[in-house]
Amino acid sequence: MVETIQWTAQGVVMIDQTRLPRETVFVTCRTYIEVAEAIRGMVIRGAPAIGVAAAMGMALGVLGADPARLDAEMDRIAATLAATRPTAVNLFWAIDRMKTLYAQLRQRPVGEIRARMVEEAQRIRLEDIAINQAMGRHGAPLVPDGKTVLTHCNAGALATAGYGTALGVIRAAVAAGKKIDVFADETRPFLQGARLTAWELMQDGIPTTLITDNMAGHFLKSGRIGCVIVGADRIAANGDVANKIGTYSVAVLAKENGVPFYVAAPISTLDLTLPSGDEIPIEQRPAIEVTQLFGTPIAPAGVAVQNPAFDVTPARYVSAIITERGVARAPYQESLKNL
Repeated sequence: MVETIQWTAQGVVMIDQTRLPRETVFVTCRTYIEVAEAIRGMVIRGAPAIGVAAAMGMALGVLGADPARLDAEMDRIAATLAATRPTAVNLFWAIDRMKTLYAQLRQRPVGEIRARMVEEAQRIRLEDIAINQAMGRHGAPLVPDGKTVLTHCNAGALATAGYGTALGVIRAAVAAGKKIDVFADETRPFLQGARLTAWELMQDGIPTTLITDNMAGHFLKSGRIGCVIVGADRIAANGDVANKIGTYSVAVLAKENGVPFYVAAPISTLDLTLPSGDEIPIEQRPAIEVTQLFGTPIAPAGVAVQNPAFDVTPARYVSAIITERGVARAPYQESLKNL
């Protein structure tokens, strides 16, 4: 399985997801500014992976900071990383965790602060892998044997520190002996399904079929799809789910055709401070992602473009939310709080 992100003596090493599947290239970020640029440019993406990257960026920042101005430097490092992508709550969760540790250590010697911050970032990475594996164990029983699983975007090892959320559930189901295959939506405009999910599952030898986004309804109606499993970037207290644009459409089609729609996400993706998905900020991406494909124009010059990166699926379309602590079902105001 591919290593999405690692801490090394040279810096934070991550696979460049903008270049998959054409080539497998790893980039090394030596400063927190380079980590921030990698997050903003989607070199690394996926809510859990963004969180791990942010934690490592905070650690890099402390290593390079002026010891005499460490408090001010920490504020600047955190603000720079927080400004990269607004929707994925894991980003802010990881930054807050690192800031909390720093606040506990700020009177200690600088060498100790730096070492402990690096240790914490590495711990967050290992925790994420273990969390994903636990999610897989909880979610695998929900996957029907002998059917096809539909997924949207990429919620696999590439979107996490390893193993994956939605794809982690699929991996666990396969490991349990279930005979399943996967339909991967292409996920326009950034093509995470076509470029990343299809590539990742093929690396694991899991039977995978790529479909365009507008084919999902056709196959959901056919009876072939046993369930839909997606990841999430933020989940509100009422169970509304923000995920990659197009997820809402798939959820509505699944509901119409009686197909269970599952969301797999760690507890760190829950934002219980927001009563509903209406309060989730939606990132707007550059128009060029829609008007060009790998540098080739595919739309008339000057056309108006809207490019929201995420949409919000109301809780009424969500059959269950799979976390590392168990499976939540409606009413989500109670079940999510209990988890």
